[in-house]
Parts: sequence; structure tokens; C-alpha cells
Amino acid sequence: MEPQTIDQVLGELDSIIIRARKERSRFGFFAALYRNVTIKVKEGVATGLFEDGPRMEELDVKFANRYLAALERFRRGEGERLSKCWQVSFQAAERWSPIILQHLLTGSNAHINFDLAIAAQAIAPGAELPTLKNDFAQINNILSEMISKVRSQIEEVSPWIRLLDRYSSQAEDRFINFSYDKAQASAWLVANIINTTPAEQLPRKLMILDDGVAMLGSLISNPKEWLIGLGLRVIRLRESNDIPHILDVLSQM
Repeated sequence: MEPQTIDQVLGELDSIIIRARKERSRFGFFAALYRNVTIKVKEGVATGLFEDGPRMEELDVKFANRYLAALERFRRGEGERLSKCWQVSFQAAERWSPIILQHLLTGSNAHINFDLAIAAQAIAPGAELPTLKNDFAQINNILSEMISKVRSQIEEVSPWIRLLDRYSSQAEDRFINFSYDKAQASAWLVANIINTTPAEQLPRKLMILDDGVAMLGSLISNPKEWLIGLGLRVIRLRESNDIPHILDVLSQM
């Protein structure tokens, strides 16, 4: 059964992380990051951060279920039911070469640039969608607050991550901000497009969106700029291969 509450979502994420520890699997990297975001949303609901706490819990659960369902489909080999952007992310998680930051951002790319708009419109359709805007923006604030923490965590297990600055000016910041600032604004725009699209036209628009997000995910996991690619390979050679330890670091709040 799909989770119906934030606590149930956290239970599912815990299971993914535990399995990743046992299997030494990089699938746990994004799950660890996502678990921390989910905890922050739960705290926001409890403390009255949002204008409509119950609705934000509903959004959080619907949003998370899209990721959980995509991962389950990938593990079952149900590629025909899997969006291309998640396919790109999960395939990257099976490879050794991407650095930790790339794993986190391919997952963030698929989940925020594709899933978030769909989930938001589903829980606030039609005339209700504008009433969600302020709480939607609070999610962006939560993500932005976590950027510095994520950076310090990554540097703990990837000591040469700062080399990105040397190979491409502010490259690390661009990678991180791509996922947490621009993607969030894009998700709200897409939610409004979905909200005004006739039902018979929606599958095609979502397919086009999926293609674009998948292309961006491919560029994150396999940058075309050779200098950045070289820098990433050098960083990867010094990065920790102790997946349980990396998961412990990424799981810190």
C-alpha cells in the first residue's frame, strides 16, 4: 500500500536507506537527502509554518509516492511504466563514476522538475491552485536552508569537491542551485500549465516535459564540457567508496 502519512513516507525512506546500506547501493544517496527534507516538512506542519498544514502533508505524501513508485518500478524492471527522467537517475545510481553530488542532483532533477508540479496540481486543482502558492514557496525556503548543510556533508566524504570551482567558475553552486532554486520556480510554472491544459492534451505535454527533464538529467550525470568531466573524474577518484559511511553522513540533520 502507498504511504498515507508523512510518518509512513519516512518509514519507506528508512527502508530504502537500510537496504542500500546492506547492498552497498548508491540508490540510498538521494533517499537520505530526501528523508531530511521530509523531516523538515513534517516539522513545518507541526509548528504551523504552512498556511494549510494538512494540505501540505497531503502534498508531501503524494509527492513522495511518485518517487517511491518510480523506484519500485525500476527495481521490478517495469521500464515501460517509468518516466524517462527517473530512468536516467536510477541508471546513474547503478554506475560507479558519478560523484555523490551528481547522484543527489539527478534525483532532485527528476523529482522536482517533473514530479512536484504534477503532485501540486493534483492536490489543488483548478481554482484552488493559486491558494497553494505561499506554502509551495515555503518548500523552496526549506530546500534553500539545506544547501549549506548538504555542501558540508558532501565535502566530508568528497574532499576534492572544491575542485569544481577550479574547473568551472562557481560550478558547484550552479549544480546545487539548479535543483533548489530554478527548479522550484519551474515546478510552479509547470503546475499552472498542467492546471490549464485540457485532459486530452495533458499526456503529450507531460511526455515533452519528461523528455526535457531527462535530457537535463543526462547532462548532470554526463557533462558534455570536457573540462568539467575531467574535474569530476579527478574528484571521484578521491571520493569515499564507503557507502554505509556516506549514507550516515548524508542522513545527518
